[in-house]
Amino acid sequence: MATHTVRLSPVRVRGLVRGYGPKGVLNGVDLDIAPGEFVALLGPSGCGKSTLLRALAGLDHAVSGSGTVEVPEKVSVVFQDSRLLPWDSVLGNVTLGLRGHDAEQRGRRALAEVGLAGREKAWPHELSGGEQQRVALARSLVRDPELLLADEPFGALDALTRLKMHSLLAELVSVHQPAVLLVTHDVEEAIALADRIVVLDHGQVAVERRVASGSNRSPYDPGFAQLHSELLEALGVTHHKAAAATLAQPNATQ
Repeated sequence: MATHTVRLSPVRVRGLVRGYGPKGVLNGVDLDIAPGEFVALLGPSGCGKSTLLRALAGLDHAVSGSGTVEVPEKVSVVFQDSRLLPWDSVLGNVTLGLRGHDAEQRGRRALAEVGLAGREKAWPHELSGGEQQRVALARSLVRDPELLLADEPFGALDALTRLKMHSLLAELVSVHQPAVLLVTHDVEEAIALADRIVVLDHGQVAVERRVASGSNRSPYDPGFAQLHSELLEALGVTHHKAAAATLAQPNATQ
């Protein structure tokens, strides 16, 4: 029987097993996330990334399994779909369920942090996809979480908007300093944002790589190519070097 325990910090997962009926998804996962650490979780579709995130969020009560999950008391989740209530204003969405006489003030401050000051009375359908995700981030961070869980929050955005959201998320994490688990399929996104990258395969942790602070963050930084290559190889992309070399040949397209 799986146990889900609330504690101060850090995140601690031991021997986590999860399955849907006879199908196993997670097969004995061990994972630690230190306070303030940003961890990106990579892996092929169906390997259990979202299942692990839902276990940390305490959203998998109906799933069979075993192991222990220990998380901080204050946990927030951001999904790929912003999940805004269409019948409530932007400010109402941010402050939904927020208690205290200063809830509205805190909501306005959170919207200002994500660049949406002055849009408090707007309706969700009046916002772009990127703006909707900004509201979702504000809604999560207004509660000052100790752990922020993000399940492909930028997967539906265009490339330019994603880059802007990367910068915003990095800035917000620097200010609020929660521990973060980001589920993503994007190797470059993981390298750009995370302190540590974990690759999940067949329901187990297959590879872990730490990203050196201040380096390896972009294709122009030393070490990026090596780390990028190692992660792609861990994900089963084994012919990318040969393909790149072929494309670089003068007669490759003739």
